[in-house]
Amino acid sequence: MLLAYIKAFHIIAVIAWMAGLLYLPRLFVYHAGSKPGSEQSKTFKVMERRLLRFITTPAMLAAWAFGLILAFSGAIDWSRDGWFHLKLALVVLLSGYNGLLAMWTKDFAIDRNTRSPRFYRIANEVPTLLMIAIVILAVVRPF
Repeated sequence: MLLAYIKAFHIIAVIAWMAGLLYLPRLFVYHAGSKPGSEQSKTFKVMERRLLRFITTPAMLAAWAFGLILAFSGAIDWSRDGWFHLKLALVVLLSGYNGLLAMWTKDFAIDRNTRSPRFYRIANEVPTLLMIAIVILAVVRPF
């Protein structure tokens, strides 16, 4: 019964993490189009910082914590479950993307952004593609 709650909290954390990973680059799209120092830019800075600090990063840490508990609970056969190794590698990439978002948030905070709105529109597709692959691996367990 305890593992069912851990799995539920893992899924909740992943949903919150993905929400942040999908929304933050969308904020960057609009922020990149605003004038540095403007009221609009200041508002985006607050939104981005709060989203990263209070939702995205804590949700990532919770997803990792609950996921590792599940992984070490005996539900995974580390020697046979190749799907899990690939899923774990993709989650590491997703965590790296979270790190990029943190770096970009800091760039915007000091008005040092050099990227276009189009760049952030394209970057916004990365977590979606990784999420699709991760969910398929976790549910289908193809190998």
